[in-house]
Amino acid sequence: MVPTATSVLLEVQGLCYSYGGLKAADQVSFHVDRGEIFGLLGPNGAGKTTTICCVAGVKRPQEGTLRFAGADFTPSRCAEQRRRLGVVPQELALYDGLTARENLQFFAAVAGLRGAAARAAVERALELAGLVERAGDRVSTYSGGMKRRLNLVIGCLHDPELIILDEPTVGVDPQSRNHVFDALEALSGEGRTLLYTTHYMEEAERLCDRVAIMDCGRVIAAGPPPRLAEEAGIPGENLEQVFLKLTGKRLRDT
Repeated sequence: MVPTATSVLLEVQGLCYSYGGLKAADQVSFHVDRGEIFGLLGPNGAGKTTTICCVAGVKRPQEGTLRFAGADFTPSRCAEQRRRLGVVPQELALYDGLTARENLQFFAAVAGLRGAAARAAVERALELAGLVERAGDRVSTYSGGMKRRLNLVIGCLHDPELIILDEPTVGVDPQSRNHVFDALEALSGEGRTLLYTTHYMEEAERLCDRVAIMDCGRVIAAGPPPRLAEEAGIPGENLEQVFLKLTGKRLRDT
């Protein structure tokens, strides 16, 4: 299906970014439709994090363009454009000495929420994270999974148009991981748009409407997982087998 201008929320076209002589992102192009969960997959060193950093405004693309809702998008230079994004980083961005509610109140204020809007956003986030009963406890007392769930909902507080999630289930127990899945599916059910990176193929297969697979800085395949299996010549296989077929089985210890 050819995407239409009204269906596309984010368009990345010809994005390039190098670290010295190393091209981390090399002519990266993909689009994310409104209301979908789009997975960005790849082995270590494939260029996923650099691409995400450019989309989030942490880095400025050295070449290529970003468009958001049909207009030029330069989040690295425009705070107002960055507010249209919610970012859930792989590294936890929490204050251990504060309670969950205090963390949420702080980040709600940073996002510009005040009064009743801020209070409603905080309560909604606590519910989504499954932390209502522990809202008054310091984050330093939380398990890794609880911290991950809090980290996730902080990125959604200000009702962003696009939520960018960088490996949000790293190191969590199965129960918290399943709760994260439920939260993401709830957000998707509300019509939110998610850009999701993960190393876990079963996660992407469960959650993502479409995925792009990167390797050596380039997008080498993109589409719904069943279609990618057909294009890889292994129809009916799961996404992990497709991923290995396209990227190989060589270890990537970088």
